Amino acid sequence: MQATLAVFGRIDVLVNNAGSMVMGAVEEVTMKELREQFEVVFFGAAEVTKAVVPLLREQGSGTIVQMSSLGGVKTYPGYGAYHAAKYALEGYSETLAAELAPLGVRVLIVEPGAFRTEFNRNKRITEELAVYKDSAGLTRQATEKLLDTEPNDPVKGVAAITKALDSEHPPLRLLLGNDAVDGLREHHESILTELTQWEELSRSTAVS
Repeated sequence: MQATLAVFGRIDVLVNNAGSMVMGAVEEVTMKELREQFEVVFFGAAEVTKAVVPLLREQGSGTIVQMSSLGGVKTYPGYGAYHAAKYALEGYSETLAAELAPLGVRVLIVEPGAFRTEFNRNKRITEELAVYKDSAGLTRQATEKLLDTEPNDPVKGVAAITKALDSEHPPLRLLLGNDAVDGLREHHESILTELTQWEELSRSTAVS
């Protein structure tokens, strides 16, 4: 941060883009692997964010871009460690957005679908237990088939993020890709259906 300030004199946008993925069923992922997943995806972003927030707050301006994922709002078997870290980042960032908004600092949570980058190629894969072949195992297969055929262009993704940042009223969350939009809409519809189905029981806990 100090090196950046020495060159430019200010920081207007922070992008937390570091990422990693441990792929495997929850039982297959070791605690060491789980902690390492959180160190990169959550604690790394949190540490850099905390370093820059005081500066942006004093400026009264700036934007923090948190690169989350569709996997930060919707889950798939075999991505439990990744989802857990991204869900943590989402909650942290949404809270931060509410805290910083009155101070003139914005937070943008970006939720991409599958992009044609090196991310899928660099994942860590756990040793597979046969009992999960029809759940996490199917995700493993689908992820391997997706390699180098991901539907989204990272150059267009950057352009979309820039356009959102340049808008007068940027969103809190920005989905990127047809797969992200369709996936989240399907997930939210499922949640709403279940909420409606169990609403009577859910409301039955009120003090009489």
